[in-house]
Amino acid sequence: MNSSSLNFTVSSSLTYRDSPSSAVAKNVIIVALGITINYINGTLIHTFRKHQIFYMNPRYILFIHLVVNDMIQLTTSISLFVFSYIFYRISTSFCCFIVTFAVFTTVNSPLNLALMAVECYIAVCFPLRHAELCTIKRTYFLIGCIWGLSAATVLPDIVLILATEPLWLFNSTVFCERDTVFRHPISIKKRDVSYIIFLSGVWLTLLFTYLRIFCAAHAANSADGMAKARNTILIHGFQLLLCMLTYVTPLAKMFLVFLPIAQYVQAYFFWYILIQILPRLVSPIVYGVRDSTFRQYLKKYLLCSIGEVNKLHP
Repeated sequence: MNSSSLNFTVSSSLTYRDSPSSAVAKNVIIVALGITINYINGTLIHTFRKHQIFYMNPRYILFIHLVVNDMIQLTTSISLFVFSYIFYRISTSFCCFIVTFAVFTTVNSPLNLALMAVECYIAVCFPLRHAELCTIKRTYFLIGCIWGLSAATVLPDIVLILATEPLWLFNSTVFCERDTVFRHPISIKKRDVSYIIFLSGVWLTLLFTYLRIFCAAHAANSADGMAKARNTILIHGFQLLLCMLTYVTPLAKMFLVFLPIAQYVQAYFFWYILIQILPRLVSPIVYGVRDSTFRQYLKKYLLCSIGEVNKLHP
């Protein structure tokens, strides 16, 4: 399929509208999932804030940064989804603002997961140097570097659109998604190159760190350690795979356009849930509830909350 037919199919999908019942069902599903996930994440943040022990551990600082980042990403993503049904077209300036935050946070997630993998690798393979290498100050510095790398992927697009697009465009309305706002060929090419770089870098980091963790468990001749290492690699690898699907979205679109327009829209809705919603649902379970220390304090918070409710409503 050549580029003109690809653009025609994508443009046609933008003009295709779901039936009222289908549109309501999709929005109810997405909003309900968003509220549920953000409530869970809000509980995790509250638990983190209430206990000093988490402030002094780089692992939990990285985890809570991931949670906050996911809440911002989920809110912006769902807002764009709902706006596309209620208003269809919104102000280009407002769209640029929301898309910028969405891109920031979407890129942040895999990078944050890669840092968490490195921290876990140091804790297992270099336990005596963990406190020296993984300090609180370095953790916050690396979080700043994550945001800096994310900024490097989207700020040039903003400069490019300001330099090449007419001013009236910012007072017009558009169907809001990244490729309709940052539509310059240079922006699209830069996006593809940056995605390839991030995809390669994060996966190499994951493979190196978790293979070394597994080898360390094997060298210790511990069956329990090997089983735990294997489970950790599988679970964290699955979570990272979900986050990394963001980087192959342009490629997925190229395959989806072979479908009829109605099926394309339904398939894209499924893809949206897979890459935008599901990773944010899995993260609290994998890195929060599954962690024994965090789970212990989380249980105390939930039990106290239930006790207070029972007092108010005997």
